Amino acid sequence: MRDHSKLRAFELADTLVVAVYRHSRTFPPEERFGLTSQVRRAAVSTASNIVEGCARQSEADYLRFLDIAHGSSREVEYQLSLAGRLGYLSADAYRELSGMAVETAKVLNALLRSLRH
Repeated sequence: MRDHSKLRAFELADTLVVAVYRHSRTFPPEERFGLTSQVRRAAVSTASNIVEGCARQSEADYLRFLDIAHGSSREVEYQLSLAGRLGYLSADAYRELSGMAVETAKVLNALLRSLRH
């Protein structure tokens, strides 16, 4: 079994989840079941799928869960962009979160590429 806590991708995804939760507290109350919930779920999904993939026995399952995590990280990127454009995030908060999401996606993509070749 692989140790997810040793992966840079997991460290980044975990840090992103905490930051998304912290910043999304300021979203409008009417977004509680909308964008707030969506961006939080996508961020948690990114980290959770890395953890679940690491717990899988086969390499194919590991790659499949990392691929899902990568997709979720890109979903977070879009949702943060939307939140920024709607004025739910300050410019500084958007830059911080967006940078974290992009870095998480890049590291996951590099991990996937290295495992596939």
